[in-house]
Amino acid sequence: MDIREITSVYFVGAGGIGMSALVRYFLAKGKKVAGYDRTPSALTAELSEEGALIHYEENVALIPDFCKNPATTLVVYTPAIPDNHAELCFFRDNGFEVMKRARVLGEITRSSRGLCVAGTHGKTTTSSMAAHLLKQSHVDCNAFLGGILKNYDSNLLLSDKSDLTVIEADEFDRSFHWLTPYMAVVTAVDADHLDIYGTAEAYRESFEHFTSLIRPDGCLILKKGVEITPRLQPGTRLYTYSATEEADFCARNIRIGNGDILFDFAGPGVCIRDVKLGVPVKVNVENGVAAMALAWLNGVTEEEIRRGMASFAGPVRRFDFHLKRDDIILLDDYAHHPAELKACILSVRELYPGKRLTGIFQPHLYSRTRDFAADFAASLSLLDELVLLDIYPAREAPIPGVTSRIIFDMVTIPDKRMVRKDELLDLVRREAGRWEVVLMVGAGDIDRLVEPVKQILEEES
Repeated sequence: MDIREITSVYFVGAGGIGMSALVRYFLAKGKKVAGYDRTPSALTAELSEEGALIHYEENVALIPDFCKNPATTLVVYTPAIPDNHAELCFFRDNGFEVMKRARVLGEITRSSRGLCVAGTHGKTTTSSMAAHLLKQSHVDCNAFLGGILKNYDSNLLLSDKSDLTVIEADEFDRSFHWLTPYMAVVTAVDADHLDIYGTAEAYRESFEHFTSLIRPDGCLILKKGVEITPRLQPGTRLYTYSATEEADFCARNIRIGNGDILFDFAGPGVCIRDVKLGVPVKVNVENGVAAMALAWLNGVTEEEIRRGMASFAGPVRRFDFHLKRDDIILLDDYAHHPAELKACILSVRELYPGKRLTGIFQPHLYSRTRDFAADFAASLSLLDELVLLDIYPAREAPIPGVTSRIIFDMVTIPDKRMVRKDELLDLVRREAGRWEVVLMVGAGDIDRLVEPVKQILEEES
């Protein structure tokens, strides 16, 4: 099916961040759009206001008539949807073209130059930075992002003059193998999604295969020290990047103070002094080096890069401040892998030395909890105080013996407790008066608790 000729698109799992960008893309192209999601959210409400017909009951009868013609309807689904989902089965059984999100992205970007950012962590911020640097420059770009970018209040950027398309390349279920990057960044390959891949070796191999898909006229920008062997096509260039050591693109002279982070950016043919981070978090130096490398290699000027880095506001739920007072700080972050948690916690500590740090963490997936329980415990033990919630199951059925308890028992700090999600707000009311810095982390639905926690902290602190 030529997706340029379809008249309607149906999304099975419309409310995810990545899927919602495609919903917005097809609405912008004048297509009729409908879909299903399990739970209403602020994002699905926005999509409905923008013209998508979304329902929340798994029911074939609720699929609108304009999405029931296989000749004119494309069906897009997320791998988070189980294979036995009634609506997905209906489309498959009745001859519809059914595509994963990543395949659709591959189709959309086949005629453009894709700038694809992959990695276990860092890819949302890095791709968002790169998109912003390009968008605010004379170069411009399109972008399909894995987070809502605050500068634009959207995860979709469109251009009528640029053929560059920034894409967050998702390794889950090997989805990024549908892409044909012009340029690619690989930020990290710490093992994840072992329920899909089985072994860390298989996970790394999927990234190596991803590098083989990069166009011969393009390049790979690889974080120095990442343990993969690129399989580049003849002609494809390789660059390394780092925030901590010399590399093809690197950060030098990093300065942290007065709430600001500045550094010098160096690379082949370029040295940009006194780059200021719009989101002053240490880990963003590394993300920024990769994003600036992408921007520089695609013609963004030194002054445009300097201005863009300073004005970058970040994606929602990536080191997201909700309260920033002398007496109480509240941050929200999407971190759901042990390495992400560690980086996030250490970044907060660096920003607020001497303040007591309380973390509220919701584990994501039974399988991830089982596979990395000890690593999660080690990262969470960097806190002063831990509040641990139940596991958010997402697509998974429970695994016998796997609960938050297996993490909790290995956490070494004495000030720790486990609570159910519905008990959290009562706990916050009791403890708010003594909390100083509160970090809420996880990839499930913990974000829906941020606003009520904020209200309590404002009232009680």
